[in-house]
Amino acid sequence: MPMPSNRARIDHGRMHKVQQILSEFHLRKEELLEVKRRIQQEMEKGLRLETHKTASVKMLPTYVRSTPDGSEVGDFLALDLGGTNFRVMLVKVGEDENKSWKIATSNQMYSIPTDVMTGTAEMGILLNWTKGFKASGAEGNNVVGLLRDAIERRGDFEMDVVAMVNDTVATMISCYYEDHSCEVGMIVGTGCNACYMEEMKNVELVEGEEGRMCVNTEWGGFGDTGELEEFRLEYDCIVDETSINPGYQLYEKIVGGKYMGELTRLVLLKLVNQNLLFNGEASEQLKTRGSFETRFLSQIESDTGDQKQIYNVLTTLGVMPSKVDCDIVHLACKSVSTRAAHICAAGLAGVINRMWENKSRGTMKIAVGIDGSVYKLHPHFKHRFHAMVRELAPSCDVTFLQSNEGSSRGAALISAVACKMAS
Repeated sequence: MPMPSNRARIDHGRMHKVQQILSEFHLRKEELLEVKRRIQQEMEKGLRLETHKTASVKMLPTYVRSTPDGSEVGDFLALDLGGTNFRVMLVKVGEDENKSWKIATSNQMYSIPTDVMTGTAEMGILLNWTKGFKASGAEGNNVVGLLRDAIERRGDFEMDVVAMVNDTVATMISCYYEDHSCEVGMIVGTGCNACYMEEMKNVELVEGEEGRMCVNTEWGGFGDTGELEEFRLEYDCIVDETSINPGYQLYEKIVGGKYMGELTRLVLLKLVNQNLLFNGEASEQLKTRGSFETRFLSQIESDTGDQKQIYNVLTTLGVMPSKVDCDIVHLACKSVSTRAAHICAAGLAGVINRMWENKSRGTMKIAVGIDGSVYKLHPHFKHRFHAMVRELAPSCDVTFLQSNEGSSRGAALISAVACKMAS
């Protein structure tokens, strides 16, 4: 049997050291169950009047209690403000020529300039901005009033603002239209959040005990009061400290697409500094904050084995990688995205488990409507996420519905229901 070459032994030793560094991203099932338990604890605090103010998971009532039944009609303009794009969609709800109820949509997408994201609110009651927005004069104000004022200032069209809807809620309602067992909505994109149907008797911020209401968890803030400290790594701390909202949205900063690329860049720099990658030398691009985009993770992890995708990404960043360098970068990307999928799964398992406890009976069937760029575009995120949700919530039969244009369609449907109830 031939002896391995000196080069092969060096590469094997290098990969072993890399795996040791990246092992921090691997969370054991027991740790994920602890995250699930803690998020449930914060959800309970968020629902209670006496603890709501200090809860990191705010559990905001949405006042959405009715779902579309197929009798709604009208034309609605849905404005969807995402983390990087602003979508304007015309949604026509009603009967078609065959007398069957349908939803017809047409849309236009606009990128959001940085000066709008960080300017003034002359252009959104807003609790606080996330995902890179920092427009002054909006926090603490009624967003609907600001929108109406902006429409009035234009003076070239009339539009009544019927509803201001969180994108998770809109996604849930949009998927409910397809499957009536859908009682949870999620976004895993630039940011991450979830909503679900809660028993009214548990929603202490709203009067009344009959029936159920959709609650917007705003779970991106989970960890802001210390619940994630032992799970956060040095890279997470740097991403938080250099963000425009340090100390806030700590859960989202582990899971959201806005932060995944930067986390990976910091990991790669650590490996370079340990002389385990790129011969210990980083390019100027790689040293630049924000240069490693989250879409690079999707490209690198979709590589079929010939390493072309990995090589192309790295050369655009000014690096000439070896084959082993490409293997290491692939492993780093996989470590960051897998941790995100698993921690996200722990959050959803907490929501589902709470719903199961509310029902107090055997196996619960539930559908989850999901939208967002990370969930849709990353080649492996959804599969890792699905598998871990099922492992962490074994008492529930969970199905996942990928939403198409869910935020806009759902907002229009909610508006249609509201108009029908008001007429």
